[in-house]
Amino acid sequence: MDMPPAQPVSLTQHVAPLEHSAHVIAMCWLGETLALALADGTVALHKDGVATIVAAHPDAGLLVAAHDRKRLVTGGDDGRVIAVTADGMLQELGRDAKRRWIDAVAIGPNDSVAWSAGKTITARDASGTLKSFEAPSSSQGLAFAPKGYRLMVAHVNGVSLWFPNAVAPPEFLEWKGSHLDATWSPDGRFIVTSLLENALHGWRLGTKPSHMRMTGYPAKPRSLSWSHDGLWLSSSGAEAVIIWPFQGDGPQGKAPRECGVRRARVTQGAFHPGSYVIAAGYDDGCILLIRMTDASELLVRPAVRDSAITAFAWDKAGRRLVYGCADGQGGILTLPT
Repeated sequence: MDMPPAQPVSLTQHVAPLEHSAHVIAMCWLGETLALALADGTVALHKDGVATIVAAHPDAGLLVAAHDRKRLVTGGDDGRVIAVTADGMLQELGRDAKRRWIDAVAIGPNDSVAWSAGKTITARDASGTLKSFEAPSSSQGLAFAPKGYRLMVAHVNGVSLWFPNAVAPPEFLEWKGSHLDATWSPDGRFIVTSLLENALHGWRLGTKPSHMRMTGYPAKPRSLSWSHDGLWLSSSGAEAVIIWPFQGDGPQGKAPRECGVRRARVTQGAFHPGSYVIAAGYDDGCILLIRMTDASELLVRPAVRDSAITAFAWDKAGRRLVYGCADGQGGILTLPT
């Protein structure tokens, strides 16, 4: 007789609810303060049970955000780039002269920041010096190298690798297609982009960069997360978390791991900061914690209609996981000792 599949052990009793009226774009921990970037242009700061709402983009929408655990940097449809700190202080880092929407933001080493508006890519170093160049097309994906002041820009038909302080033009790596999100491996050896064509593409960097194709997705893999040691890259876009191996020469010719298979599509994935555990969020609102070593699952949130998971953030110690949803709901999971 066929037995029904085992249900994951539940952690739902360890989740404290959060609720806001707007779509959650991104979130992060700024020390002990939780910051949520909301689509209505505000940033919600939670600490000690008290929520403070900061108008980062008054009378405008918030589109994109990035963080470095010291500040949350947001970009809006008002063409402004704003940094928000844990105490609610706001600093305008830049604005587009044509008031175009900010399509992407990234935070790099030594307090550097970059953003894109249309084809214009702007980088700002710690001294506040701005440098810009025109990409071949608009860009939704920016990522700084883990060391050094070097920026990857994803665009149509490839990526550009740019040293903002150098006179030389950006290095262009070609691959046909529309490149969306961008990520740089923690050890600096690999770069990966998501494609409009429901795939990932990567390059192993060196004197002659080599290509890596990662295909087979039924939807666009927009959420990318590296394991703490940089040996695995998780991705959304399927009815499971697709995890690619980056040991040695990378994933070319190797099959990915598939974890958390369900009849719903993964929208967000986030590796634990210190172990092979990944938080998986689905378009039906469900959240699972999955251990890679044995594929065991823990239920964090059951499916909730019209409440797709849109953002995750682990705290630095890996004891708390916060999530946000398309309908403004959210929660904080505190792992039991």
